[in-house]
Amino acid sequence: VDLGAADEVPVGGARLYREQRLVVHCPAEGHYKAFSAQCTHAGCVLDKVEGTEGNCPCHGSRFDVTTGTALRGPATVPLPEVPVRVRDGKLVAGPEA
Repeated sequence: VDLGAADEVPVGGARLYREQRLVVHCPAEGHYKAFSAQCTHAGCVLDKVEGTEGNCPCHGSRFDVTTGTALRGPATVPLPEVPVRVRDGKLVAGPEA
């Protein structure tokens, strides 16, 4: 899945790609980690990222978008990591073809 320009994710921050159901974190320039943005409790898609916390609008679960860890329930299972890479300056998520 093509997510657009890699530089749209701030270094040290994260960006929610709600339509693609992904959240991407940039721990250092040129390095990216992606997680599913679908809550592990009831499957709702996160609606916003504040700092490094993703919020689920359905039941209030919160996740650390740098690790995928569930910070507040009812979700207890972390967000699954998704492979992500940079190709021609763009972020591409999913398995390599």
